[in-house]
Amino acid sequence: MLRAGCRAALPRRPPRGSALLSGAGGRRPGEGEAEAGLKRTPLDALHRSRGGRMVPFAGWSLPLHYGQGHLQSHLHTRRCCSLFDVSHMPQTWVYGRDRVRFMESLVVGDIAELKPGQGTLTLLTNERGGIVDDLIVTNTSEDHLYVVSNAGCADKDLAIMRISVPAGRAVELAEQLLAVPEVWPAGLAARDSLRLEAGLCLYGNDIDETTTPVEAGLLWTLGKRRRTAMDFPGAAIIMAQVKEKPKRKRVGLTSVGPPIRPHTAILGPEGTPVGTVTSGCPSPSLGKNIAMGYVEAAHSQAGTELTVEVRKKQHPALVTKMPFVPTQYYMAK
Repeated sequence: MLRAGCRAALPRRPPRGSALLSGAGGRRPGEGEAEAGLKRTPLDALHRSRGGRMVPFAGWSLPLHYGQGHLQSHLHTRRCCSLFDVSHMPQTWVYGRDRVRFMESLVVGDIAELKPGQGTLTLLTNERGGIVDDLIVTNTSEDHLYVVSNAGCADKDLAIMRISVPAGRAVELAEQLLAVPEVWPAGLAARDSLRLEAGLCLYGNDIDETTTPVEAGLLWTLGKRRRTAMDFPGAAIIMAQVKEKPKRKRVGLTSVGPPIRPHTAILGPEGTPVGTVTSGCPSPSLGKNIAMGYVEAAHSQAGTELTVEVRKKQHPALVTKMPFVPTQYYMAK
């Protein structure tokens, strides 16, 4: 829907529009799927020339990892820097005098407070308080809002430095960046393990239309003014959860033994199910298993001892504060 005085440019997908490059996952793609019919980003040839193992991801062909492998790529990104191609993510330009009001009718964030050139993570919610998508909304200095959304949610929609360039110049820019010895290319595998170490949600795994910002621990995305006005989709349900506390919460878990994968059952002290894992992998930085999932609120306190059921065997798991690895985000002043 569009309000009077506002128009939104159609989402642009990079082979026709522009390319996005990011400084450092997605649900692991089916490795057996054929590449026929997959879309390719402007950097596709560059990925292949550098030994990228290409796999299907949200309808696109993207690199899972390069010759150095997932572990080395992950650790290198922690030590130095890596280049990840996010050109598959839709980009939308929103114009018009009511563009802020229009965007705030869809998301929970305080878009009006953004300064020119400033962006924020925000959530697109439905009337049930569920999360339709997580977006990056930037208030540009050129009289429009710039929105980056998830490729997997493109049909439903109209982290971390991102650089947007015309598709015809994407390879040139990538080659210049990769000419710096400290910069390596990174694939989907490293991106997924890095975001999990940082405790960041992945849409489709950790958040979706059945989870609310309160349950997901994303209450910080709700602007204070928006909480008072309650003028965003699902506000009544979301604000009621703020006051009454949710019945379940997203938590971090650490464990030893076999890796914890999505859909793994989380069991309480008496062996009864209290939740489910939504993301999990061995942490290259910590040398142990990490995961996140949703558990009943009574079992969500950090330090709570639980168990996870992997291959029909139970293994100890500890509720752990996130991020698992301290973040060192660059914050522009």
